Amino acid sequence: MIPGGGQPNMQQLLQQAQKMQQDLAVAQEELAATEVEGQAGGGLVKATVTGSGELRALAIDPKAVDPEDTETLADLIVAAVQAANENAQQLQQQKLGPLAQGLGGMPGLPF
Repeated sequence: MIPGGGQPNMQQLLQQAQKMQQDLAVAQEELAATEVEGQAGGGLVKATVTGSGELRALAIDPKAVDPEDTETLADLIVAAVQAANENAQQLQQQKLGPLAQGLGGMPGLPF
């Protein structure tokens, strides 16, 4: 609410928007630097992704490798990457969620 029913202080709104933009940029940098893991097959396949969803590493236990059954290995890899991406999305919600809510509370912004 604006005290006295007057117009919002544009300078103050611009400063708030600039700070939120800076906070968002910092959070995005932190996400890109943070790694999360997902696994499948009881840990036989592990995928590591950044908080922004970039696949960084894939570890496959030799016990998961059966030359006669590469389909199961492929399924485990897909499942591990999906699990890692789900963890990355949760991290994104934790880091970016409060910032997005803050942007939504600013008058005049279409969020």
